[in-house]
Amino acid sequence: MTTGQSETGGVPAPPGDSQRPTSGAAPRPAGDAGTGNGRTGAADNEDGTARRTDGAAATTAGGPGAAAAEPTTTDTEPTASGSAADAHGAGRNGVATVGEADADHGTAANGKATADRAEALGSAEGTGTPGKAGAAGKTGTKSDSGVGGEAADRPADQATATDADKKAGDRPADQATATEADKKAGETAEEAKDPWSSFGPAPEVVPSRPRRVVRAVGRFLIHEWTLATLGALALAVLMTWPTLRYPLYTMPQDTWDPSLQAWQMAWSGHILLANPAQLWQSNSFFPELWSFAFSDTLLGYAPAGMIGTGPEAAVLRYNIMFVLAHALATFGAYALARQLGSGRTGAAVAGVAYAYAPWLLSQAGHLHVLSNGGIPLALAMLARGHGWSLRHGYRPERRHDGWVYVGWLVAAWQLSLGFGIGLPFAYFLGATVLVTAVIWYVRRTWFWAVRRPFGTRLFVADLVGGALFAGVGVLMAIPYFKVTELHSNAERSIGDISLFSPPASGFVTAPAESRIWGGLHEGARAALPWHPEMTLLPGFVLYALAAGGLLFSVWKLRHRLLLLAGVLGTMVLAMGTRFFGGTWTYVPLFEHLPGWNGLRTPGRLMLWTTLLLCLLAAGAVTALTERVYDLARQRIPSWPGPWLRLATLLPLLLVAVEGLNTTPHPVAPTQPAAMRLVDGPMLVLPSNQSLDQHVMLWSTTHFQDIVNGGSGFTPQQLDEVRRVTQTFPDQTSVDYLRTLGVRNVVLLRDQIAGTPWEMSVDSPVDGLGITREEMGDTVVYRLWPGESSATPQPQPTQSGQPGLPTNLPSGLPTNLPSGLPTNLPSGLPTNLPTGLPTGLATGGPGSAGGR
Repeated sequence: MTTGQSETGGVPAPPGDSQRPTSGAAPRPAGDAGTGNGRTGAADNEDGTARRTDGAAATTAGGPGAAAAEPTTTDTEPTASGSAADAHGAGRNGVATVGEADADHGTAANGKATADRAEALGSAEGTGTPGKAGAAGKTGTKSDSGVGGEAADRPADQATATDADKKAGDRPADQATATEADKKAGETAEEAKDPWSSFGPAPEVVPSRPRRVVRAVGRFLIHEWTLATLGALALAVLMTWPTLRYPLYTMPQDTWDPSLQAWQMAWSGHILLANPAQLWQSNSFFPELWSFAFSDTLLGYAPAGMIGTGPEAAVLRYNIMFVLAHALATFGAYALARQLGSGRTGAAVAGVAYAYAPWLLSQAGHLHVLSNGGIPLALAMLARGHGWSLRHGYRPERRHDGWVYVGWLVAAWQLSLGFGIGLPFAYFLGATVLVTAVIWYVRRTWFWAVRRPFGTRLFVADLVGGALFAGVGVLMAIPYFKVTELHSNAERSIGDISLFSPPASGFVTAPAESRIWGGLHEGARAALPWHPEMTLLPGFVLYALAAGGLLFSVWKLRHRLLLLAGVLGTMVLAMGTRFFGGTWTYVPLFEHLPGWNGLRTPGRLMLWTTLLLCLLAAGAVTALTERVYDLARQRIPSWPGPWLRLATLLPLLLVAVEGLNTTPHPVAPTQPAAMRLVDGPMLVLPSNQSLDQHVMLWSTTHFQDIVNGGSGFTPQQLDEVRRVTQTFPDQTSVDYLRTLGVRNVVLLRDQIAGTPWEMSVDSPVDGLGITREEMGDTVVYRLWPGESSATPQPQPTQSGQPGLPTNLPSGLPTNLPSGLPTNLPSGLPTNLPTGLPTGLATGGPGSAGGR
């Protein structure tokens, strides 16, 4: 009789269920517990069919998934379903062995461990041929228990098991007999093993813990996102080379704006550790308030600024962040394209084209512009969290609120780097949220036959994340509004915007730093009023791929048209007032959107044009790649050949080549010794926009207050200082600086050629109440307040203790010996070095402690 039929010859039972006899008494249901796949136990024998036990012990299966196996002889048929033996390896071809059954489930009778010995003993005594040992069931009774079931209604069997227990416990000699029986049963089972099992699959070897760790690490290293991260980092190092060749000494593009931005990162890290409340009151532009908000702050890089001090550490930090900014831009655009539905090659094209667009080469000195990778990365995370993609639409099963939280966090971090790039991003996110909410409501109400869920958790994540983003924006905006209140020239005018608005020819003109197009476009650049901000070529290869994406793409037609509209719209906005005066485009934004009048260069909106072009290109390249693999499936072997592979990688190679640069890397200015030894408040001469940025970098050793500063605008106070000090040292300039609280003036000899100080640097200072000291290549002038009374009055220090008098008389000698008498009035120093003291106690007007 074959397995799957009842013992009375009925029809086969349904798969996965216990066999049911077609005649005789109704069978009792087999137990379901103990197996995950339903009932797979032995067939019931309620029809009265006798089994030949031959003295074999049988028990009811007590563990999960245990199977009943009848002995195979010439005059009896197996009555157990083979499914249990297949699932647990308890037997082959109807034969179940004691060794296998025990190894799998540790067969027990009524939960007593001693019953095993009794059963094994019974099997040894009553079995004379191989394969007569039962793995389940009870001796001399009908079998009416399934897998995992227990015949609790048979007290006679229980009594039999109890008697066996007692006998096993009373006769220690029987235990030895049982052990010998176990061994014989194992040997018998090995002899009865199916010879064809040698040709079956080998059992899976359970790896050790170290091997599992190695495998997990290996899977992590070959994961797509790990490879994408490592590839972005490696490409950033190569494409920005030689930035990391001498990272302590050189800076990309020039040494002016990079010096300013290196100081910004150093200041934010320093002050957040020392005194976070003074974050916006920086040490530059003394004695101005809110001076850290005079330009974009790169505040998001503050954690990096907490490591290291001094100009060399600031330069190293800047170069590292310069390379990482390119890597993040590549990775962010790659992630966005992948989330929207692009293939890997198409996403790689989008990432490279976005990060290394030729127009960005002219922005190599503006780290706050290059630090744009958080924009596509945040959009990718938000789309992932909401289960939305451009190719597949909204898929509720792919929602994940964790990605929404992280997406809003990345967006807030991007905003903290500066409003020059972050403000348009904030308005884009706000508009996207508003439009998406309206579309969702309309579709849910009138168009969707089955309402698609959004979810409370997702809604809460958007509320919390949006509030976090808005909170960061408000906290960042308050200092800038304070600056515009204090400095009217901080706000831009339409005339300022017109100076930096590029013409349409700028979209096809490459900057001088482009290795491919720089020399060819020299004449076109000469025709531009301000070419550093007007050479806006995103790449001719990118233009071609995006144009192809309009005709051949994996995106739907309406999505392609929306991307095209976005490209044209952002181009129009990037032209500023050059597009019909900007009357209906840029000017309304400038006049009505808060903060938009602080943006000076509309051409930087080309960043959004580039991103949209990259998405169009990714759709085209993905369609091309899929077509190539479709053709390859028709070949034997079904794998693309080398030429087809090269065809899919050609767009990636072309956009990478077009992004090659010839960016110069000048040596960073060397810090004068006086910047390490002279305290503030101080003024460094000559003072101008470019040189003051170097002074800011030099001040990163001690962050003493300096009057110098460079930013997007020049405060009127600094303009006045530069005008008055043209005749320094004279009485007028000295008195003016004293009123500001300036104590020391440092004159740089290597910078005074062609300036008024070239003639006055060696002039005597007698009668001015100041001293003059040579310190390396600099001349240090120490200013003392003019005499206001005959008896100087000591001023309290910040700690409230009496300190040195601040109104010393003029004309003090400059070469005091080192052994002055000790009976001087209290408060005066007793051991002065050559020259006057380098600093007095704090508490003077305009000091950092009094602001």
